[in-house]
Amino acid sequence: MAANATETKNTSTQAVLTALATNGALFGVFVALFLVFRLKLHRIYQPKSSFDLINDEKKPEPLPSGLWQWLIPLLKKSDNFVIRQAGLDGYFFLRYLSIICGLCFFYMLLFFPILLPINSVDGKGSEGLDGYTISNVGHRSRYYAHAILAWVFYFGVIFVVYRELMYYASTRQAVLASPRYGQKLSSRTVLFQTVPEQYLDEGEFAKLFEDVKKVWIARGPADIADKVAQRDALVSKLENAQNSLLRTAMKLKLKKEKKGETISPEDDISAYVPEKKRPSHRLKFLIGKKVDTIKYAKEQIPIMNAEIEELQANHAQARPMNSVFVEFGSQFSAQVAFQSVTHHTALYMSPRYIGLENKDIVWMNMRMFWWERLVRHFGAIAAITALVIFWAIPVAFVGMISNITYLTSKISWLGWINDIPDQLLGIITSMLPTIALAVLMMLLPIFIRLMAKVAGSPSTQHIEYFTQQAFFAFQVIQVFLVTTISSSATSTVTQIIDDPTSSMYLLSENLPKASNFYVSYIVLQGLTMSSGALLQIVTLILFYVLGYLLDNSPRKKYNRFSKLSSMSWGTTFPVFTNLAVITLTYCIISPFMLLFASAGFFLLYVAYLYNLTYTFQESPDGRGMYYPRALFQTLVGVYLGEICLLGLFAVSKAWGPVALTGILLGSTVFIHVNLNAAFDNLLTVVPVDTMKPLDGISDTPSYKKPTSNAARYSGMYDHQSKLEKSFDGESSLRAPTNVFELDDLNRLSLDKSRHGASIPLLADGDTSIIPPAPLWKRFFQPHVYNSYKVAKTRIPDIYNYPDPNEETDPFKLEHAYDYPAVSARCPKVWIPRDPMGLSTRMIEEFKGILEISDENSFFDEKGRIVWIGPPPSYEDAVDVKKRDSPFEEEDEYESQKI
Repeated sequence: MAANATETKNTSTQAVLTALATNGALFGVFVALFLVFRLKLHRIYQPKSSFDLINDEKKPEPLPSGLWQWLIPLLKKSDNFVIRQAGLDGYFFLRYLSIICGLCFFYMLLFFPILLPINSVDGKGSEGLDGYTISNVGHRSRYYAHAILAWVFYFGVIFVVYRELMYYASTRQAVLASPRYGQKLSSRTVLFQTVPEQYLDEGEFAKLFEDVKKVWIARGPADIADKVAQRDALVSKLENAQNSLLRTAMKLKLKKEKKGETISPEDDISAYVPEKKRPSHRLKFLIGKKVDTIKYAKEQIPIMNAEIEELQANHAQARPMNSVFVEFGSQFSAQVAFQSVTHHTALYMSPRYIGLENKDIVWMNMRMFWWERLVRHFGAIAAITALVIFWAIPVAFVGMISNITYLTSKISWLGWINDIPDQLLGIITSMLPTIALAVLMMLLPIFIRLMAKVAGSPSTQHIEYFTQQAFFAFQVIQVFLVTTISSSATSTVTQIIDDPTSSMYLLSENLPKASNFYVSYIVLQGLTMSSGALLQIVTLILFYVLGYLLDNSPRKKYNRFSKLSSMSWGTTFPVFTNLAVITLTYCIISPFMLLFASAGFFLLYVAYLYNLTYTFQESPDGRGMYYPRALFQTLVGVYLGEICLLGLFAVSKAWGPVALTGILLGSTVFIHVNLNAAFDNLLTVVPVDTMKPLDGISDTPSYKKPTSNAARYSGMYDHQSKLEKSFDGESSLRAPTNVFELDDLNRLSLDKSRHGASIPLLADGDTSIIPPAPLWKRFFQPHVYNSYKVAKTRIPDIYNYPDPNEETDPFKLEHAYDYPAVSARCPKVWIPRDPMGLSTRMIEEFKGILEISDENSFFDEKGRIVWIGPPPSYEDAVDVKKRDSPFEEEDEYESQKI
């Protein structure tokens, strides 16, 4: 076997070193560009701190200038700061990266002194990195070390998962019960689907629950959405056409002025653009009649407006969509309804959802019958399963490339591969497979999100939630399992040809060699993905290249500048969860995996910490729901690692380690089942004791008690007084700031000005003291130091006040959960003001048809469109600073009010 290893060209070390060198060079270039551009291109790299593109309450203080001076202050940012900037979803994503990084680093320090000598000394003679894997162990008794360390490692991972579930549940409860969330319309509104016809009536539905404030039956005429979409598209064409006319006229004016000529009449567009050159479009693609866009819009928009207004006026007579939105007087009442069994018939009045923002709803899925939902869900899962099977073919080929040199010794026609220079061969076996795999996986999210809609996901967040599950399955099966199996089979195929009866033994012996591919893969992700995330190449191209080429109207320029990037959690989380699974699976088999994983996850953490706090805006609020799913998915790595070890021990006939690992696997299943049972409800609902007041009569952000029931609780002041005394005196939560990293833990003082945040809740009734403790003790007692009581002190102060973005317009509140087309208004057109008066003529021409505005935009002396404020459809102005060149040395902008 040692001779075979010598004959076969083992490129494991060469591949990893090549991956490190190549990706390291790319990392260096990307980071260097980021460090330079960060000081110059504030709109790309520091938009949240440099411009007023977000609320003042969330605007962060700028990081220090300089190439490296920003890094340490960034890493010192508190959890409070991160939650404020990134929201719960972003915060828990960063926490996931840091937890995996910490696990890998700690166990690397523990395992290296033990496993590296055991694997390498007096082994089977494997070379390179293979000499430090479990496949090089020459003595069966040494497997006991791997089995015992597997117990230490995997139980440590399971405990961390439990600890994080406890932390997530406590933090989520504290946030959702705060004034910011407790008073939100979305927190008080429940969506019921598959509603029986009896309850598709506002009056009848209101009889089901107490404290019903408003009922929206999702309904709308069948063709109203199409008509609204057609009108919006025509208005968009009109805006583009008018901007095109004005640009053409302005260019001609400047051209004539250079020659000393004038155009007359100056305010007549026909003097600048002849009839045959006016903007036009076809009514049907390619074969439709060609019409003048502006004249056609002038004729058709009044007709469309009249038709839409008639449909809107009569929308109440339209057939309901089988879905009902119900607003309750408080979050408590909404939670009671959400958690209740509402109907006596199976599959009716379900599924139910709470916390949906109206702008995030997928309205096409509001009309499904129960049987239709089942069929579509099954069809979506079947389609994804079929794609998994189909995708295995190209992914398996990628895995074979990573170990192609193992085939060359016996398959003669591949012998030419041995003549390739080592450097080029290293690139082929390390870089090419990993890049090809990354490109393949980029094509999947579009299809998966489409299947999420087909399956009936009711909102943008639930589409991402569905995508997280499906995309993780893809990642594990295709990026990991298929590639691992194909890579292991490729590295042993020549030996299997010689001795088919030894196939199982050879596969198990060479399984650890597949870790070389994943070391390269983690190097790729850690170096290039982190540096690429910092550099934001796509954003640079979109902003400075496509923006220059395509943004030819004030609205396009404004949108390009004011809209920030955001994360898509459904495809972001699974990539890193899969990296964690790969690491957990191979860390006992190939300990060097821990070194590269800890470094890679740290670099990723730094990159995303910067982006989420200083560059990206918050994604649609999932209230942190992706984190517990990622934690449970991480346990897949625990199972795979234990199963791989069990197989390796069994093939080697090491029955003692087999028994130990078998017991470990059974224990993992037992703990997993109980974790699911313990946290199932806590991860999806808001507990009663975090909403109701301790005194039984006060109003809280989540609860309003009817006056008639107040007397029932009149004798419950003693406990409240006891609690108030503990708040006024030495707080039961008091601890040194070096323990909790807070300036003041006594945030539950009874200050009535904080929108009910100060009212003690039933969950605050536990007056037991939380003593200061060293780090190790706090780590192993999450039920104390990650409890709701502590979590409530750690959330940002902004959660003690209502959300400033919460809608207050009476008309919009009245139609908050109506079918959007039912309340849709005709869009407004935005054009730049010109010195000839053409824009004024256009506004007058369309007066009474639709609103056109030339405010906040004009042509400068060079004929370029400049915007200085928001479009006419925007209500709130914000301050931004703009510049002409992205590479100005001092980066000075003209401050404008927009």
